[in-house]
Amino acid sequence: MSSELIDPAVPPSGTGCVECLDGDGWWVHLRRCSRCGHVGCCDSSPSQHATAHARATGHAVVQSFEPGEDWFWDYDRGEVVDGPPLAGPTSRPVDQPVPGPAGSVPPDWRRQIH
Repeated sequence: MSSELIDPAVPPSGTGCVECLDGDGWWVHLRRCSRCGHVGCCDSSPSQHATAHARATGHAVVQSFEPGEDWFWDYDRGEVVDGPPLAGPTSRPVDQPVPGPAGSVPPDWRRQIH
């Protein structure tokens, strides 16, 4: 994978979706931009911030930011792609609830997912 799409040295932006944490939102799963480290929420989440980040920046490749997952997704190609190991940490904390973050998930969250 091209260094224009992936920078393995860049650490993640944090342990949760940047925009959800800034705006009192919540997420189902997390995705990490493989170019700049931005952590955003998945397309099942209400706000779909990872996809929005990819569209706004042109950073098309993300990696799952879930424990035990190391797959990459290329939004431009619409498919799973291979990528190198990224700088740690490589997932959200294992004790962080799904969905998350703790205290922000509404009781009817299942009705709000995509």
